[in-house]
Amino acid sequence: MKAAHLVEHPKKVNEKKPVIQETKFIDILSKVATVVAILMYVSYISQIKNNLAGNYGAPLQPLVAALNCTLWCIYAYFKQQRDWPVFWANFPGIIFGLITFITCLHYAVCKIKLEK
Repeated sequence: MKAAHLVEHPKKVNEKKPVIQETKFIDILSKVATVVAILMYVSYISQIKNNLAGNYGAPLQPLVAALNCTLWCIYAYFKQQRDWPVFWANFPGIIFGLITFITCLHYAVCKIKLEK
């Protein structure tokens, strides 16, 4: 009869961190990432001001950002367990991306007229 089942095995190198510690880390990380993402989209305000002052920027990037944020919001909202940090991190991008795009349109219209 072997007694191998009675021997303690040393801790594995790849042992997972306790769930509580990881959950706390992920919770803090999600809040910090949400704030940084919101700041990223709020930074469009300076471009919106420039557009309204006649210094137009290119419209494609904010339009694509708004589309990307819309897709992420849909994903986060319709998941079985809603992912609120992802939703709220991207929601301002929809608003600020669209406002920036709309205020950039004069640039695109003028460029088309100049090419004709």
